[in-house]
Amino acid sequence: MRFLDDDEELNPIVSAVNLVDVFLVIIAALLIALAQNPLTVFNSDDVTVVKNAGKPNMEVIVKKGKEIKQYKSTGDIGSGEGARAGVAYKMADGSFVYVPENEAASSTPSSVNAN
Repeated sequence: MRFLDDDEELNPIVSAVNLVDVFLVIIAALLIALAQNPLTVFNSDDVTVVKNAGKPNMEVIVKKGKEIKQYKSTGDIGSGEGARAGVAYKMADGSFVYVPENEAASSTPSSVNAN
C-alpha cells in the first residue's frame, strides 16, 4: 500500500491538473465579465454611454442593434448649424411652455395676452 501513496506524490500530472482548474476558473470569470459589458455585440438592447459628461473631451457612444457609433465633443459651446424653432417660456410655477414657430406666424407679428 505504501507504493500507491508514493506514486501520487511523484506524479507531475497532479500539479498540472490543478493549474488547468485554476485557468478554467479565470476563463469563466472573464467570460462572465465580457457578457456583462453593456456594449457587447451579443446584447440585443440599445445602449447609450456618456463618457466624461460635461467636460471638453466628452464622448457619447450609441449602440443600436449591432451598429456602434461614437461621437466626440469639439469643446465648442453653442456652435453648429440650425434655425430657430420656437420660443420657450418659463411659467410662475417653474414649468416651461414651448411655442413652436412656423413660417406664417413668424412673418406676422402676434401678441400674447397675459390675462
